Amino acid sequence: MQTSELPDLAHTDTRPMQWLVTATAMAAVVAAAGMLQPDAATASASTPHRTATQHGTAAAPDPARATFPLDCGTVGSTVAKQVAGDLDGDDRPETVAVVHCAAGSGTPPSGVYVLTQGSGAAPRVVATLVDPTQKMSIGDFTVRDGIISATLLGYSSPETPRCCPDQQEKVTWQWRNGAFVRAVQSEPNSA
Repeated sequence: MQTSELPDLAHTDTRPMQWLVTATAMAAVVAAAGMLQPDAATASASTPHRTATQHGTAAAPDPARATFPLDCGTVGSTVAKQVAGDLDGDDRPETVAVVHCAAGSGTPPSGVYVLTQGSGAAPRVVATLVDPTQKMSIGDFTVRDGIISATLLGYSSPETPRCCPDQQEKVTWQWRNGAFVRAVQSEPNSA
């Protein structure tokens, strides 16, 4: 074993007080991080969160229990993204779900659906914001302050490969006068 030519330094020896100070500092950091967690209603769809998000006393509708107006034949459907939030101001959360057929490959078109749920009933689709027949995919997707925001990805022609959308449009939907009103945030352009 090779010995160091440097003298032993006093500060390299740890004492119980140093461990106590370090543990206290780490506990403070962990506690502060726990208090800074995002609100489930404003989290983006890419942020993992519980399906049974509590909002007031009602749980958000679970899209896994819903039946979507999507014809997928025998392959079934997949809920690709979901976000809960109070969209109509009734203090009960709705869930917005991005759903597509469970294709083995490629990029199947998506539908964007709003779900609600009465007490004890199964979740039901109350609005279709993007119909799969529009042949769109959904990029960014959030719900914040009752506004649904999404990036719609599409194709400029039938010759464009379905793996690679070349059109993009940023849109929002907001509940007004008994309906979801769509607004375009940016005109369609090349992706």
